[in-house]
Amino acid sequence: MNIIELANDQNINKKFVSGHRTCSGCGIPQIVRTVLSASKKPVVVSCATGCLEVTSSIYPFSSWNVPWIHNAFENSASTISGVETAFNALKRKNKIKKDINFVAFGGDGGTYDIGLQALSGALERAHKFVYVLYQNEAYMNTGVQRSSATPFGADTTTETVGKFHQGKEKFRKDITKIVVAHNIPYVAQASLNNLIDLYNKAEKAFKADGPAFINVLQPCTLGWRFDTNLAVKIAELAVKTNFWPLYEVENNKYVINYKDENRLPIIEFLKLQGRFKHLLKEENKKIIEKIQEHIDKEWNELLKLEKSSQ
Repeated sequence: MNIIELANDQNINKKFVSGHRTCSGCGIPQIVRTVLSASKKPVVVSCATGCLEVTSSIYPFSSWNVPWIHNAFENSASTISGVETAFNALKRKNKIKKDINFVAFGGDGGTYDIGLQALSGALERAHKFVYVLYQNEAYMNTGVQRSSATPFGADTTTETVGKFHQGKEKFRKDITKIVVAHNIPYVAQASLNNLIDLYNKAEKAFKADGPAFINVLQPCTLGWRFDTNLAVKIAELAVKTNFWPLYEVENNKYVINYKDENRLPIIEFLKLQGRFKHLLKEENKKIIEKIQEHIDKEWNELLKLEKSSQ
């Protein structure tokens, strides 16, 4: 679907409506609307505790215009797999005739960390649902604590910058690779700056014969510390520096969706964010070099995976 067709889709804003209380500049609503608009069937949504849940369901109000279930940090995937199982049982008994798509949303706290066990189990059992991870790289809802999705060198409230430490000292966990290892039909990475790419990937995810997973980069104006009008630009820089590659793995075949021979250096992504401002000091130049080396290594490995899977 092209951008004109997407704009003309009359259902695009009906599944998730206005009135939520996300921060100014937050891209989570756009991500949710884009994903849900890719389903032409009715949807049932499960949502882990996190930014999306607390801002969209302030009692007695809700921005959800679909059947929606909030569960704890750790079990959004378990919840939606239970709903999908109940649906299949009712359909076998001929009590439900229509088809329904099932979606689970979770942030990196509820996915990379607390919810990983539930997600892994649901994928291994091959429930037919789409898991959407809105990835803002820390526990933003509870005070910007580090998560295993937090990148190397980032300043958080639990791994701070000081005399002996310069932010997080471990590279982030690659959950997309972990999900690919479950051998499910469809896995993808997407970004806020390219909603058409996200829409196309969501369409494929809904059509997949089994579980599907989309990891979407969502820059956080609060935790990343940038002006509220820069979210899309920073997401774009994440892609153009290979900090966040756009790719998909469909039935174990890798396809990289964006390549640029004139790739930007990682400093272009880092310098607009307050969480990395300490890295701009001359004495921390080696940290930036280490980040660049890691990105180059990961990108070259991804290129090899794409080539070998063709």
